[in-house]
Amino acid sequence: MKKITCLLLFFTAFYAAGQIQGKITNTKGEALSFVSVYLNKTLTGTTSNDNGDYLLNIKKKGNYTVVFQFIGFKTVKKNVNITSFPFTLNAQLTQENIILDEISISTKDNPANAIIRNVIANKEKNTNKSANYAAKFYSRGLYKIKDAPEKFLGESLGDFGGGLDSTRSGIIYLSETVSEIKYQKKPKKFTEKIIASKVSGRDNGISFNRAAEANINFYENSINFGNDLISPISNNAFSYYNYKLEGGFYDKNGKLINKILLIPKRKNDRVFEGYLYIVEEDWAIYGADVTVSGEQVNLPMVKFLKLKQDFNYSDKNDAWVLISQSIGFKVDLLGFKVDGKFSSAYSNYNFSPNYTEKTFTNEVLSFEKNATQKDSVYWHNLRPVPLTQEEKADYTVKDSIKVVRKTKKYLDSLDLKTNKFNLLSPITGYTFRNSHKKWAFSFDGIIGYFNFNTVQGFNSTLGFNYRKRQNDAGKKWNLTTKINYGFSDKRLRPAFFYTKNWNNYSRPSVTISGGVTTPQFNNRNPISNLDNTVQSLLRQKNYLKIYEKSFAKLNYSEEIKNGIYFNSSLEYAHRKPLLNTTDYSFVTKDLPYRSNNPLNETDFTNTAFNAHKVWIANIGATIIFNQKYLSYPNQKFNLGNNKYPSLNIQYRKIIGVDNSTLSSDAFLAVLKQDLNAGNYGEFSYNLRGGKFLKKKNIAFMDNFQVKGNQVLFPLKNSHLDRFGLLDYYTFFSNDAYAEAHWQHNFKGAVLGKIPLFNKLNLHLVAGSKALLATNRKPYSEYSLGIKNIGFGKWRFLRVDYVHSQQGSNTNNGFLFGLSLFQ
Repeated sequence: MKKITCLLLFFTAFYAAGQIQGKITNTKGEALSFVSVYLNKTLTGTTSNDNGDYLLNIKKKGNYTVVFQFIGFKTVKKNVNITSFPFTLNAQLTQENIILDEISISTKDNPANAIIRNVIANKEKNTNKSANYAAKFYSRGLYKIKDAPEKFLGESLGDFGGGLDSTRSGIIYLSETVSEIKYQKKPKKFTEKIIASKVSGRDNGISFNRAAEANINFYENSINFGNDLISPISNNAFSYYNYKLEGGFYDKNGKLINKILLIPKRKNDRVFEGYLYIVEEDWAIYGADVTVSGEQVNLPMVKFLKLKQDFNYSDKNDAWVLISQSIGFKVDLLGFKVDGKFSSAYSNYNFSPNYTEKTFTNEVLSFEKNATQKDSVYWHNLRPVPLTQEEKADYTVKDSIKVVRKTKKYLDSLDLKTNKFNLLSPITGYTFRNSHKKWAFSFDGIIGYFNFNTVQGFNSTLGFNYRKRQNDAGKKWNLTTKINYGFSDKRLRPAFFYTKNWNNYSRPSVTISGGVTTPQFNNRNPISNLDNTVQSLLRQKNYLKIYEKSFAKLNYSEEIKNGIYFNSSLEYAHRKPLLNTTDYSFVTKDLPYRSNNPLNETDFTNTAFNAHKVWIANIGATIIFNQKYLSYPNQKFNLGNNKYPSLNIQYRKIIGVDNSTLSSDAFLAVLKQDLNAGNYGEFSYNLRGGKFLKKKNIAFMDNFQVKGNQVLFPLKNSHLDRFGLLDYYTFFSNDAYAEAHWQHNFKGAVLGKIPLFNKLNLHLVAGSKALLATNRKPYSEYSLGIKNIGFGKWRFLRVDYVHSQQGSNTNNGFLFGLSLFQ
């Protein structure tokens, strides 16, 4: 043990060579974190940690000028002659003297407004100076929890990886990433290669600290920072911000730095609060110290998000370049109090990179070989920002714990605790695990699948699942059995599903299933079981229409090429009609329930179809054009691409086993896209259409059908694929049909400019829909709605006024819902 310790000390001392280290404090001796430390006239630098400690790597001994820069404090330059390593250099910073004496203040215009206008006018010029670059990126992520609850919803939460103290407080996530990044402004492209990744307490060390996620660029009009926020220097920033010049100071090069206070015009709008520091004459950003609240980002659990940025002047391209950034946050939700920080440092900028056609591809993130297997000695040499004592302790403790927690003895003891069966297990569910052998058996509680309809009455589904993980690359299989029982029709309907997966890259998947189920006549499921249960029991409205299907089915799917997802299925089905068996409701009304016949709800004798048997074959593909993706060591994450739509094409062939008139061939296509309109909101559309090769009198459930709505407040309502005032089963087609949906959420771009309304932080939403089919009059809807309704942080409600028209028939109504679903 002593030999190992000595060896580690030797290597630590060896790799400490080439480092300037020290501590940075203020005049009171208090540590200053996030101070930028770099060599004069270079972009080679680092930042201090939460303890004020820093490490600056240099290549050789000699004379250097070390610069210490921190927003709000005077920049300090220290000339040193380094003769040996490590070299200790401490620094004490004093607060800036903010002056107004030398700033000319016009009585006609707010001087801050003039400064911001100049910044906006010079955005293109300033960003062109660093239009192409390559750089080294370092990021550290830290989550801490305070007074963590021991249980949540009756389930033990454990010790969060072993990082908690006796008060159940401590670090629950600590990670580091070092990567090489490449950027191109026009056309805008970005790629990142992670060369080292580390996560405390984990073997794979896959950190999710991506440089792209840390790219907070105020020069853009819209900034994704918890939400799409309006930049304080966006082209229409004066509609959202007031500005105040609080003074200025001179930087190390004699440049006047203006301190601008950002004042939102409306409380809780999508804006920042805090300070921007602007370089006089260059009209570039020198630094930022801003915050946003949970209300502003529309995330109720967030207390605040805080962002600090520090820029440095580059002689090579006469530009102010981002060298460090810190994102802090605090979350308080259901007893969980979490705060954290993501600190980033940029170095080794190259503003004249040699890019080729192969530099930027759809792969925007990759990992260098063995990037997740770097040892502590490697990290000691590579890490540009030193660890705090707390972070060192967390790595030490969790690295020791993870060895123990991989053993069979520990995994068995953990399973012994979590596998306990209690009185609530039959209701809420239960899982039995064998963590060492990587399998689990679970039982779905009764409460999750308990509902009501007029065919089955009260009914519940018992679900059983066995899953086995065979490796970390995605090879696994699972077997699920579901047994549904209706207490009114007294029918037991079992079904099983076996799924096999091979990897997490192309994700090939095979599913074999069979049994008896009760699907809706409309396979797009226009009404949820929960909505139907509420409407039936409280209003005696049975909108759900179902039939019985005994089936055997084979599915196969895979991403055959990046962005091209293949799917296919073959099914044999015996389909039977069903009748109502109960008229039970919590309320008594003069009008009884309607029948289960969607073609004639007043006919309680005849059914929508006769029992029959069919073969159903499906083959299709979904294409995500120019799809971007992340390549992690064990899997691929697909990001999509909002600049292009996604296209889904399906071909379906049905063969009637005992009745050839039920046979049909049909094509279906769906085109949809979500477009970010920056400061003007979001635009979305969904186009859907289909065509039968031959018009025939087929089974009702095989027609093209649309999603209607007859509920005033559907608990889940997606506005982009359903019609708000169209009855569930009034529109279907066995020939050709098309439907179109679009909506634009203006966010604060419209109501934010109307007096009084601009204080409410409401979002205006406009939309329209159209429905066309052979031999039918066109149907259309127009809507105007308000989103973001609520109080304080809780703004999840939406209300729409809808007008519909079909020929001479018109209808009007209100539709309420949760804004979580479009």
